[in-house]
Amino acid sequence: MTRVAAAALLAVAAGCAGRQPAPATGPPGLSQPPGTASPADAAALADRARAAVRRLEHEDHGPAREALVAEAVEAGRGCQAVAPGMASCDYALALALGVEARQHPSGALPRLAEMVRLLRSADGQEPRLDQGGPSRVLAILLVRAPGWPLGPGDPEAALEAARRAVGLAPDFAPNQLALAEALRASQDQAGAEDAARRAVALARAAAAAGEPDAAGWLRDGERWLAGPSR
Repeated sequence: MTRVAAAALLAVAAGCAGRQPAPATGPPGLSQPPGTASPADAAALADRARAAVRRLEHEDHGPAREALVAEAVEAGRGCQAVAPGMASCDYALALALGVEARQHPSGALPRLAEMVRLLRSADGQEPRLDQGGPSRVLAILLVRAPGWPLGPGDPEAALEAARRAVGLAPDFAPNQLALAEALRASQDQAGAEDAARRAVALARAAAAAGEPDAAGWLRDGERWLAGPSR
């Protein structure tokens, strides 16, 4: 089952992180004296973690991937140390744990519960972060993770989270893709196909508007409609 968990985390980290955050300029180190860090430091660390996660999508070289995973986790943990419980830190660390599990699948299962906790915390504080990112990522995790007693997988909770993400940002293609997957897991194939078609249309519009991530969203939506992997 560790491979199942790793696949869930891979989907969370790679395809569902939303738009690329702006690169942090001069991100703080993680060894600042206690009491000297600021909210800006935490924001820079969160951006650094998310940027490392996104760069992994385009990196095939093994050592470079390991370095990016380490950077993402270090920045995510550093963000938590600077601003414990801050929504952007919770979200960034959840994504970082996902790519860490992808790289080291034998340790994937223990990360699932922590990811769920972090995503729910972020959603409770800042639900609109990354276009409904906490709910979107939580939906994908819950729909793909193994269920009880091995993991937190829960198709009903996944569908609730996906619908929440769509309610927050209905015109964001990844939210519609997450909804399509959750509907399929709930045996609503017609609804799932409708959501996937909306995702494709939104991705095409985003591509026409110059969104750099739209090509990936379109590819995922078209692949889904052509025959989603089970």
